[in-house]
Amino acid sequence: MPEIDIVLVAPLYEGNVGFTARVMKNFGFSRLVLVDPCSLGNEADARAAHAQDVLKGAELCTIEDVFARSDIVIATTGTVSKSVCHSMRMPFYSPRELCDRLKDAGGRISILFGRENWGLNNEEVRRSDMICTIPTTEEYPILNLSHAVGVVCYELSNLSLPSYTLASAVDMSYLYQHIERYLDEIHHPPFKRENTMILIRRILGRAHLTTREASTLHGLLRRSEWHINPALFDRDKQRTEGDRDLNRIRDADNEEFSSQGP
Repeated sequence: MPEIDIVLVAPLYEGNVGFTARVMKNFGFSRLVLVDPCSLGNEADARAAHAQDVLKGAELCTIEDVFARSDIVIATTGTVSKSVCHSMRMPFYSPRELCDRLKDAGGRISILFGRENWGLNNEEVRRSDMICTIPTTEEYPILNLSHAVGVVCYELSNLSLPSYTLASAVDMSYLYQHIERYLDEIHHPPFKRENTMILIRRILGRAHLTTREASTLHGLLRRSEWHINPALFDRDKQRTEGDRDLNRIRDADNEEFSSQGP
């Protein structure tokens, strides 16, 4: 099973935090992360019942920390896009479909659950790799926070050991930065840029790239860039060779100095 963090973003009620710890332990999860939570006291302790270890072990961090260290970030939302033309909350998966998508993956996966009154904001959803929503009736679609966590944890509780390791958050960050530079190189229209990057993040987020796959995409982008602007890469090559020559000179100097002794 991958390392799965259950992340509560700015929870408003300590009782819900306690209930979340309890339902997590029911299904074998222990990695509770709190981002800008409400004050936790006796009510949280009481609602957690025999999951005091999960509650007391909860990690406090920022949303930036979550995105920086996670190999995949999954946003849960009760509001989804009705058309593929609106990419912010599309495509989306049910918890059962999410389990199927993650069954062979390793690494660190963070699942974001938003505020009780209005959920996750657009920026938090935009930066996430995948979208998950729980199928409910249209008559009353909004679940209590801990109930939503319980449904997701139940579906993910049968995940097996991973068969491969995901590209790290750093690997994916470099790849997204490279893609953004590539969009500059091909003069992609600025007014389309944000939506294009959201779509690319959705595509690559659900692809669960390995390190080798991410590296291969870098190589393809570089090859394409070379055909677009060979002079740029000739300069880069000369600079790289110059750096190597300088390093060889420094190594030779150091070796000669060492051989002379004090």
